[in-house]
Amino acid sequence: MIVALPSSDTVVTYPAGATSAEGVVVHVEPLADGRSAVMLDSTAAHPVDTAWPDQPADRAVLRTAAGTQPILDVVTAGISEGRLHLGADLPVRTGTEGWTFVVAHVIDGGAPEPGSVARVEVDVDYRDALSAGHTGCHLASLALDEALAERWTKPAPTDALGNPAFDALAIERSRIHENGSVDVYRLGKSLRRKGFPADGFADPAGIAERVNRRLAEWISAGGAVQIRVDDPRLSARRSWECDLPDARVSIPCGGTHLTDLAELSNASVSFEITDLGSATEVRMTTTVQRRHS
Repeated sequence: MIVALPSSDTVVTYPAGATSAEGVVVHVEPLADGRSAVMLDSTAAHPVDTAWPDQPADRAVLRTAAGTQPILDVVTAGISEGRLHLGADLPVRTGTEGWTFVVAHVIDGGAPEPGSVARVEVDVDYRDALSAGHTGCHLASLALDEALAERWTKPAPTDALGNPAFDALAIERSRIHENGSVDVYRLGKSLRRKGFPADGFADPAGIAERVNRRLAEWISAGGAVQIRVDDPRLSARRSWECDLPDARVSIPCGGTHLTDLAELSNASVSFEITDLGSATEVRMTTTVQRRHS
């Protein structure tokens, strides 16, 4: 029997902070080892994005008439020309024209029938810890750009605060974890040609001090945080918006976040520098503390 694949993107409610949602099962894809990928028309579970997997998938359970099952993974999947590309097999970025993008909830054991109703319930504590880490990651990137602004020797593209965008230009990978993040930057020939000098990171302790001072100022002032959503579909663009003391900033982002900087009591960064010969690797570890922790 040919089973039709979804023709519409999954509606996602996690950008607004939802941690539970009911949806209709629109497709079940059999996987190896008795597992299945269950797709709903709507979900509150945040999936890992295969193109930029900075924030891990939510931990969650799936509740159906048959009972409750743990969700083993939540991944982004794409559909094109009648074929489903799941997780790491997805060859395009979310939002690519001509594709349908869905959230796949991977479970083990019996799967619900298409057309039935299922409820996704997210682990709230884990979500909150990731949201705090993601908010801290954005703040740290802006503070780092500011701390390095005077080191540039050429005009460069700017960030949301108008400083040369070191984070965006040098980033190799970023990973959000509970109450923190790790960002890895590469300082090589390409970045030097753009105007960031070879000795631009010669004083990591001094840079960390400047970044941490700015983070303390922003957190002390507080400021509303929201995800701007113009379209509830998975493939639609979303932005992190935050009220800082002197500006309202906006950064494209598909993750989850806190609702106010006042939820944090502290944020700090540290740097680890590695000489790669032809380049330098800078690892920035950001740690945040929440007021209720």
